[in-house]
Amino acid sequence: MKIKKYGHACVLVEEGGVKVIVDPGNWNPVPDATGVAAVLITHEHQDHMDVAQIRQIIADNPGVRVITHEAAGKALADAGIEWEKIEAGDVIDVNGLSIESAGTEHAPIYVTSPCRNTGFRIGDLFVPGDAIHDVPNGKVRVLALPTGGPWMKIAEAIDYAKNVKPEIVVPIHDAMYTDTYRAAMPHFIGGMLKDDGIEFRQLEAGTELEL
Repeated sequence: MKIKKYGHACVLVEEGGVKVIVDPGNWNPVPDATGVAAVLITHEHQDHMDVAQIRQIIADNPGVRVITHEAAGKALADAGIEWEKIEAGDVIDVNGLSIESAGTEHAPIYVTSPCRNTGFRIGDLFVPGDAIHDVPNGKVRVLALPTGGPWMKIAEAIDYAKNVKPEIVVPIHDAMYTDTYRAAMPHFIGGMLKDDGIEFRQLEAGTELEL
């Protein structure tokens, strides 16, 4: 598996030659990948779903599938973008790659959830979107762990990783941090997870990790 981070919460995942992009939002550059089979959208906030970026991905990748839940799908339809619906617990096949949806609600920012959210298990990787309460079924080898946002604190991110029990954690949702703070994450968050046998792998914007 290869995981490329474009920035913030947007990642390109390649498994068995199949490429999918998750959450192309306006806090990262437009993904420049070709041969992409699907775009997965966890929820409709602009840092995860930027219509201009999705249109560019579609133009660069004829036949690409755009997959999300109904709430985000409505916003896509309003923009004239075709999409496919996935519900919590659904498992779909994208060119032989299994993708499973998990969860239904964005983490509360204040008291209540602001919108729908679905996480995606893509092969051995789980990307939770803006939720750190949904634990997917079965063993997760790699967890894309949100590390910053107005709806969380670091202790909750660490607890979530301990609950999911992956082998490896890679950080996402971190565009609000300085380079200095991000550089400290392997020591700070990784140190908290080490005793649980969880390895923290830093993934800077524009870099790729092969597992």
